[in-house]
Amino acid sequence: MFKIKNIFIIILLSLSALVGWKIYNFFFDTNIPSIQLTGLNNGEHYCADIQCSASIDKKSEISAWLDNKPILSNFKILADQKHPFTIPTRTVSNGKHKIKIVCTDNTFRKNTDTLERTFYVDNTPLQAAFIQSEIHYKVLQGRTLHLQFQVNKKISKAKACALSSEYPCFPETKNSSIYEAFIPIPCEETPNEYLLTVDIKDNVGNIVNLENKFQIVPYPFKKQRLTFNAQKLKKEKELGKPAHELDQKIAEILEQSPQKKLWRGSFCVPIDSAQTTCHFGTIRTTQEKGKYQHKAIDMITNPKSVVWTTQTGTVALKERFEHSGNTVIIDHGWGIMSMYFHLDSFANIEIGQRISQGNPVGTLGKTGYATGYHLHWELRVNNIAVDPMQWTKQSF
Repeated sequence: MFKIKNIFIIILLSLSALVGWKIYNFFFDTNIPSIQLTGLNNGEHYCADIQCSASIDKKSEISAWLDNKPILSNFKILADQKHPFTIPTRTVSNGKHKIKIVCTDNTFRKNTDTLERTFYVDNTPLQAAFIQSEIHYKVLQGRTLHLQFQVNKKISKAKACALSSEYPCFPETKNSSIYEAFIPIPCEETPNEYLLTVDIKDNVGNIVNLENKFQIVPYPFKKQRLTFNAQKLKKEKELGKPAHELDQKIAEILEQSPQKKLWRGSFCVPIDSAQTTCHFGTIRTTQEKGKYQHKAIDMITNPKSVVWTTQTGTVALKERFEHSGNTVIIDHGWGIMSMYFHLDSFANIEIGQRISQGNPVGTLGKTGYATGYHLHWELRVNNIAVDPMQWTKQSF
């Protein structure tokens, strides 16, 4: 009888303690409940039905609104209990939406937590098509294939595949539905017909593939023989950095090139009253370098005349090298860069500076391996040299 009485007292005390603890929590609990939402990430795109699940770390009531319209009202949920629900995106418009979830615990203070997430609905089928005529798919050796296609909505990414390489596709202008890619054709590429593919992916994972063929046409590159002054070559090696360091710098610039288009419209010729002394792709023979292809344009005008950037971009390099002399490289974004060699002096520009089309980069000179005053003007796409004059044409 004594033992039963003791057990009864212990149970009574335990119940009293439990009730007391619950009463204490009811009045004095200040812990904010925490909402966990799975299946719906902030800023992402969705199609079809979105399967979501909400849970709270303490007993509460939850309410939810989709675009300020209630979809759940004062639903009681236990601690760590998952409450699944569906957002039928086909019943709402394409575009931006917001879900708001509020949970309130059952204490006297009514501690509350709020969670808001923005998401996008995209139930439009992805469509895309090339917009150029067949004539655009013929390109000379050493030129650039300018590819354009149109999509019916915003996409997440697109890439063009040709000549065993991949090239990024990007909007022609901001928010444009027309995308473009620039595919460099090396001077050495064998004339033939090749396959071109474009892989396009929208924000909800739909994929469209475009295919076409393009033809590389042979170009009759000119030939030229040059003789350099041995004493000048020796002097330039002392004044400038080795040529291999320029190659390293160019590779670094390409890797860091911004994934955005810094220019708009056609490029321009970098000097006034220019005369071409060496055309792009000319096959040269020299005692110093043997036989090689000059993948740039040499131009002349009055000595020490101003040289300007052919398009808007960022100053990526400003140094002196043994071969190219005083050298400036402008990064135009997406791995496209213009180069200016043999400058007499540099303009007042700094690395990383934004520079607009027509702004000076230096003056015409003969530093480096140069037989006289001239400008070596070079354009590279994905580190492949192409004819820069093509980029000055309005039709390009």
